[in-house]
Amino acid sequence: MIKLLIVEDDVELIRNMVTYFDPIGYVSETAKTFKGALEKINDSSFDCILLDINLPGGSGLALLETIHKKQEKCGVIILSANSSIDDKIDGLDLGADDYLTKPFHLAELNARIRSIVRRKTFNNKNTIKLNEIKIDIAAQNVLIQNTEMTLTKKEFELLLFLINNRNKVVTKQTLSQHIWGDYMDYSVSFDHVYAQLKNLRKKMLALGCKDYIKTVYGIGYKFLVKEVGE
Repeated sequence: MIKLLIVEDDVELIRNMVTYFDPIGYVSETAKTFKGALEKINDSSFDCILLDINLPGGSGLALLETIHKKQEKCGVIILSANSSIDDKIDGLDLGADDYLTKPFHLAELNARIRSIVRRKTFNNKNTIKLNEIKIDIAAQNVLIQNTEMTLTKKEFELLLFLINNRNKVVTKQTLSQHIWGDYMDYSVSFDHVYAQLKNLRKKMLALGCKDYIKTVYGIGYKFLVKEVGE
């Protein structure tokens, strides 16, 4: 689950974003003014903040310092109607993670959110080492026992999500929404989840990996692992 704060004074754009993100498992809070955004930032934690520059009561850029103090692991994407290169540089220099010029496609915004949250989740590390598993996040490369494992993009995202949520029960719905959220037909069964997990598990076992992926019957799955040194 990704928790968003949408800081935007355009009511229609807010409605469009909430309508898009909520069905795919995000939790969206909104603020339409500088003051409202400041209160939200001080009172709650978020995974990503979508920040308009021009707000009633102040500039969105002025909120970045507070965001960094209060929301250390939160990503920030600036949303602006101004495509000026100077504004982009100012926003990025002040600590924003990305800058998107209006109008934009919500699918592109979603991809950027997921990329930033994934990076922040792993503390900006490019490499994850978990027992016999080694993952290069940027290159989307996975080694098992120092042997490269060939994965599809979905299988890679699935493995990364399971490892990030290791030792927690992850429901079939959560997996489907996270990996297939943009394209998922909610009326269909979860056969796509079963198939991808079966292929991922088979590939891992074939390279001598321990059987970490456990089925929690009637609910979902758990990546059950005791890390070396624990």
